[in-house]
Amino acid sequence: MKKNSYIIKTHSPEETVEFAHKFSALLKPNDVITLYGDLAAGKTTFTKGVCKYFNADQDATSPTFTLINEYHADLPIFHFDCYRIKHPDEIIMLGFDEYLEKEGVVLIEWPEKIGTHIPEDSIELHLEYIDDKKRRIEIRSPRLMEL
Repeated sequence: MKKNSYIIKTHSPEETVEFAHKFSALLKPNDVITLYGDLAAGKTTFTKGVCKYFNADQDATSPTFTLINEYHADLPIFHFDCYRIKHPDEIIMLGFDEYLEKEGVVLIEWPEKIGTHIPEDSIELHLEYIDDKKRRIEIRSPRLMEL
C-alpha cells in the first residue's frame, strides 16, 4: 500500500505537543499510529498531544516498564512501547489484536520490534531529533490527503 508523506519541523517540545493536538483532530476510532525514532526523538511528547486533544484522564508517560498504557479519554488511547520486546510475536501475547478493535487510537513506539503485526493502513510518524528543542516529523499514510 503506497504511503504519501509530509514533513513538519517543530522548534520546542510545546510545539510538538501542539502539532500532535492538531493532528489528533483527524483521527478516527481504530486508527493506528506508529512512532519511529531514536531515544529522545519526541515519541512520548507527541503522545502527550494526542492525550491532550482527547481529554485523557492523565498525562502520557513512557510505558517502557509496563509495555502498554491505557488512557481513558473521549476516544480511548492505547499507548504501546515495544522497546523491550525481543520477538515480534510477544505483542500477540499482550492482546495486541484485541486493542486494534477497541474503538480507540493505538500509538506504538518502537514499531519495528513487532514488524508484520502492524496493520498495513497504519499512519507512520518518523520523528528525528535535531537538537534539544527541534524535531523533524515525517508523516507517511495512505490517507495523507484526509489528514
